[in-house]
Formats: sequence, C-alpha cells, structure tokens
Amino acid sequence: MAKWTPKHEAPEPLEGPVVATITGGTIIWFVLFVVQLPFYGWFDDHGHTWWVWTCLAGGGLGLIGIWYVRRREAAVKRAAAERESAGERAERPTAPSAE
Repeated sequence: MAKWTPKHEAPEPLEGPVVATITGGTIIWFVLFVVQLPFYGWFDDHGHTWWVWTCLAGGGLGLIGIWYVRRREAAVKRAAAERESAGERAERPTAPSAE
C-alpha cells in the first residue's frame, strides 16, 4: 500500500473570536442542563437521563476549554509582543563607540 502524500500546503488555521465562541458554547450547555432539570423524572422514565448528564459534561468541558483558549490567546499575544520588540531592537542602529 503506497503512502499518501499531500499535493498542496495546508491552509493557515482560521483565527477569530475563539474565547467568545467557547464561552458562548459553554453557556448554551449549562442553560440546556438547567432547562432539563425540572423534567428529570420524564427523562428517567424514558431512559434518557444521559441527555441531562451530557449537557452537564459539555458545560464542564467548556469551562476547561475557556481556561485553555484564554491561556493560548495570552501566549500568542506575548509571543507577538516579544517578536515585535526583538524586531525593533534589530532595526535600531547602534551608536558609534566613542574612542
């Protein structure tokens, strides 16, 4: 079996409001969990309690996701600032030494 090799470069990842997207999704999971709680008896009678617990798990994992993307965004900004300051130092002419 021959090994598959890509014929073109992979596209750059899309950047956008990642923190807002993850936060919004987490809020939706928690809202779905809270909305389903009054109907827990119905879910239990019909064998669908996993719906309730899936929403809670989605909210919990969303909290981990929020923590992760906030740290990632901060690291990206730090790296950009370091790159920018390193570029400024390289562009700055050095003063001639006074001999």
